[in-house]
Amino acid sequence: MHLYTMSASPNGRRVAVVMKEKGIEIPTTEIDLRGGENLGVEFKAKNPVARVPVLETDAGTFIAETVAISRYLESLVPQPNLFGQSGEEQAIIEMWNRRAEISLMIPVAQAFRNLTGVFKDREKISKEWGEISAEVARNAMPMFETQLEQTEYLAGDQFSIADITLALTLTFAKAVGQDLFQAPAVITWHEKVSARESFN
Repeated sequence: MHLYTMSASPNGRRVAVVMKEKGIEIPTTEIDLRGGENLGVEFKAKNPVARVPVLETDAGTFIAETVAISRYLESLVPQPNLFGQSGEEQAIIEMWNRRAEISLMIPVAQAFRNLTGVFKDREKISKEWGEISAEVARNAMPMFETQLEQTEYLAGDQFSIADITLALTLTFAKAVGQDLFQAPAVITWHEKVSARESFN
């Protein structure tokens, strides 16, 4: 297998944490997003939407999208389990992971890209949309605070892909000037999750 990624990106970090949790080591090629390497013909042959990470399997198949890659890795190394075992566990973990992606990760990324103009040489940007996106992310936080007041981890008693997604999104948000650490349960949970060996 071979992984094409940008290790510092939130999605690159998500796959890296999954790999560390499972003790998987894969040869890696870093893709320069700022330099537009992902927009070249060679990379787009691997992933036509030009995003990282992309996993090349031993069979020569290219798997893109972070959760798809993570699910594939879980199929190879089932334990520790990150996606749930029973149908109900899997559904709840998927639900919270999607909430973290849709309600936080995407708005945080949109705010970052539109307020900083980091990729203005290749995409249209809108300061207004960036501000709206940042507000969407802020407004989503009470939902996560309420959940983490009741459960040890985001989807219940088990550390899962949902925790990885939320924790790394919040870390990235703070790094780019969107500090969403305003509530005690989220702060306590994030400190615990971020202390895991796989996050360091």
